Amino acid sequence: MSALIRGERIGDPEALRSTAAAMLDALDIRLEVAGGRTLSAPGRTGTLVVANHISWLDIIALLAVEPVVMLAKREVGTWPVVGPLAKRAGTMFIDRGSLRQLPGSVREMADRLRSGQSVMVFPQGVTWCAGTGGSFRRATFQAALDAGAPVRPVSLDYVQHGAPTTVAAFVGEDDFGTSLRRVASATGLTVRVHTHPPLPPARGIDDRRTLAARAQATVCGTQLTAHG
Repeated sequence: MSALIRGERIGDPEALRSTAAAMLDALDIRLEVAGGRTLSAPGRTGTLVVANHISWLDIIALLAVEPVVMLAKREVGTWPVVGPLAKRAGTMFIDRGSLRQLPGSVREMADRLRSGQSVMVFPQGVTWCAGTGGSFRRATFQAALDAGAPVRPVSLDYVQHGAPTTVAAFVGEDDFGTSLRRVASATGLTVRVHTHPPLPPARGIDDRRTLAARAQATVCGTQLTAHG
């Protein structure tokens, strides 16, 4: 409700970050971050941030770490709680069923990266119960190559009372309302965000296939341990 009342003012990065953090607090979800408190890497361009995808909570958790432009499926904009926050964060919405939109989205992402904006994508395309299934789709990595921008791999996972859990997973026949009620009634839930060292731009060395594979190996091949 606070986010809705504040309207467009939460487009301010710090207001957006604090609103996302307040949403996690309202749901009684703890946020733990390892590897650094920022998603963007230093440099003259923005950063392409890539993460595994488990839940709609992923979006809120990442915005609570650092407000960045999101690339999300169009349906996200219609969801309660997440939709208003995503829209006011300047999210780029895409119809995942329309391949014709993809080249234009990649060009827009490259333009934003060149301008210094960081862009967040979930290259798996869909959510996975454990967050490690599915290959990273390569198309969005072309934006980083075109812009000469670094790629920041980020690993997400969820624990409940210290043990791995699927309570936050938004998969299969789940609808948003059912998922929200399940999350809201859960106790001891923590979302863990692990930011890995950026993969520097390597024009002429990395094609998008290689870059996607390197990012996936980093995101999905690291066991999350120390958190602060």
